[in-house]
Amino acid sequence: MGTDAHNHHEGGHTHSHAHTKAVLNRLSRAIGHLTAVRTMVENERGCAEVLIQLAAVRSAINGTCEVILKDHLEHCIVEAVESGDTKTLDELNKAIELLMK
Repeated sequence: MGTDAHNHHEGGHTHSHAHTKAVLNRLSRAIGHLTAVRTMVENERGCAEVLIQLAAVRSAINGTCEVILKDHLEHCIVEAVESGDTKTLDELNKAIELLMK
């Protein structure tokens, strides 16, 4: 998906994701890192070392969430407010609640 790709999602509106490539790159790095942590566990590396690496993976995932959330706020939510799309706003509230747990 390039920056011109239009996507439909549960909110029913259409928009471009400006950061799709960046998000995919971040996810690929996090997946690679998590796979490396799995190998560490299989090789019985120290618990503290594994926990530190898991914290790094979690930080990478949080950073990816931040990029997606900013993109969503700048594009989807602006459009939702302008068009009175309360379903998209409700979905954002639910997503934020889950992210904060």
